[in-house]
Amino acid sequence: MTDNSAPDHPGRGDAHGDDEDVDAAAEVLAEARQRLAEAPADLVVSNHAMGLYELAAIHLTAAPPHLAEAALAIDALGCLVDGLGERLGENHEVLRDALENIRLAFVQVKDTL
Repeated sequence: MTDNSAPDHPGRGDAHGDDEDVDAAAEVLAEARQRLAEAPADLVVSNHAMGLYELAAIHLTAAPPHLAEAALAIDALGCLVDGLGERLGENHEVLRDALENIRLAFVQVKDTL
């Protein structure tokens, strides 16, 4: 004889379990928001800028390269780095160098096609 009183998967098909899942997810989101609010904005923006750099590099190294996609990511990175300049704080020089390098890589890849 089997016991049908407990669900096979805790939190599934159980309204109370679903509420607990939602509450736990809301708590995780609140903690993430708090950490983000405590981080200096120049650091957060710099991290996003490096994400654009990485996105451009991924598109440049695709086979075949996705030049239009890489160009968009590079231009977006340029908007941040050139537009914000010194407001990016201590990361400005690193980001400026990264922008120059990815622009050079774009030209080199484009010239090989």
